[in-house]
Amino acid sequence: MGSSKLMRLSLLAAVALGVTAVPLASRADETCNSPYMSGLIKGQEDFLYVWTLGVKGVGDGFDKLVTMDVNPASKKFGQVIGHVSVGKRGEAHHMGFTDDRRFLWAGGLDDSKIYVFDVHTNPAKPKLVKTIDDFAKRSGYVGPHTFYALPGRMLIGALSNDKDRGGVTGMAVYNTKGDFIAKHAMPTTNGGDGYGYDIAINPGKNAMLTSSFTGAVNYMTDLGKLIKDPAAMKQFGNTMVMWNLKSMQPEKVLNVPGAPLEIRWSLNEGDEWAITATALTSKIWLVKKDASGAWQAKDVATIGDPAKVPLPVDLSITADGKGLWVNTFMDGTTHYFDISNPEAPKETYSKRTGSQVNMVSQSWDGKRLYISSSLLAKWDKKGADDEQFVKLFAWDGKELKETFKADFAKLKLGRAHHMKFGAASAKAGAMVSADAGQGAPRVAGR
Repeated sequence: MGSSKLMRLSLLAAVALGVTAVPLASRADETCNSPYMSGLIKGQEDFLYVWTLGVKGVGDGFDKLVTMDVNPASKKFGQVIGHVSVGKRGEAHHMGFTDDRRFLWAGGLDDSKIYVFDVHTNPAKPKLVKTIDDFAKRSGYVGPHTFYALPGRMLIGALSNDKDRGGVTGMAVYNTKGDFIAKHAMPTTNGGDGYGYDIAINPGKNAMLTSSFTGAVNYMTDLGKLIKDPAAMKQFGNTMVMWNLKSMQPEKVLNVPGAPLEIRWSLNEGDEWAITATALTSKIWLVKKDASGAWQAKDVATIGDPAKVPLPVDLSITADGKGLWVNTFMDGTTHYFDISNPEAPKETYSKRTGSQVNMVSQSWDGKRLYISSSLLAKWDKKGADDEQFVKLFAWDGKELKETFKADFAKLKLGRAHHMKFGAASAKAGAMVSADAGQGAPRVAGR
């Protein structure tokens, strides 16, 4: 039996047993990446892919995948080198690589379409190769948000449903060819509110965590109008769910009030805890087993002044599990917390990095920080404060220093949201193929 086939079988067995045999896991935190992804490259990324919301009357007005050159050795460093329009405006939001890193799946929160981009044939020039438009029909959910790679599969967390467009929702599973396989409802019993948002897996613990946000009725409403509606403001998630990864069944609902959003497991070997931030209450929560071995969620720190609703949005954990970056949207601030003691995080640095900031992604070596501006089309600020950009900052451990800014408004590209990294070495010739129809991952060669 060939070594590549053995590797594929071991990866599939890892999912079945709820453990991981993946030796290629990233040592830094590209936002939202799955531990099952192969082909991660340490060091200097070459390209930044930005999933961008179209704005009527700006450029072609459509959602698009924008590619930037981010290698300092390049003559085009900091420049947009291409973009692929999808021909529609559907509230572009998040995206995720397949397990082999060959394809990038990106979704629209409004129209529920899913776009698959080939980013391996020519990493500098992604191509749209497939549009999946049966998500709502097959799953009953709308608002595909989180794209989380499993071996030969894509697990997709949704924000809403196609009946009342409220917050009760679930997850869908597709194979990497784009065929629907199964769906899993968020629990609505034993304390569950049915809401969903992010997904984060710890294979070694047979553990999958999900968080919760709000439904389409709310996220497609103007933020100023929304916050004046007491009934609407009650329609936000207040739970996280711990799932048995092997059985895909919920095991425990954790009470985490205030819309817990992004989830990050510590990347430090041996750590067995995860962290999240709540958007409405501006808290950091730790998810960890107690002395009896039961998973618990604990409020461990405050981000900014909750009375001013700074709105924590994205976060990124350092490779050693000792530091945490948090962006707060409303005050445009990037915070750094020392989490060497995850029970008591301490904010040691902050900087206003824009009038509004959302996503934050560390470079693979932890020396650079990418920040984008847009949250949701109807939640972004108005007038001069409606900045739309991607910025790169150098981080020396003490200070963030702006390296470049790409003004997406001036470039007529729309609203910059989610970011993923690409590398020239990820081209097709560097990969070993397997039959995706059998659900087997492909392993990257270096």
